[in-house]
Amino acid sequence: MTKPRYLGRVKQGIAEEFVYTDTTTKCGSSPTDPSVVAYDVTTTTWIDVSSTVLDGSPSVSGDVITLPKVKNLTVDHRYRFEVTYTIGSNVFVDYFLVVGER
Repeated sequence: MTKPRYLGRVKQGIAEEFVYTDTTTKCGSSPTDPSVVAYDVTTTTWIDVSSTVLDGSPSVSGDVITLPKVKNLTVDHRYRFEVTYTIGSNVFVDYFLVVGER
């Protein structure tokens, strides 16, 4: 069983649009089938906000997964981005947190 890998916490301005990457080398090489889900975790009820804050689809080059553009965040909201991918017969989930700021 593989635990989700925590990649850290960053701040992003609500007017900013960023493209994040996830390097999978510690888990293995040549990831396939990447997917990304974004949750607003500001309250105890997680809300899937993928269609609001993600623009595009993830892609892979070597061991690097490039996520869709992150935008349209709300001030003082906390977001959890989960990146799921396959290496061999194993499925991994990495996640990171983003805080929206003015």
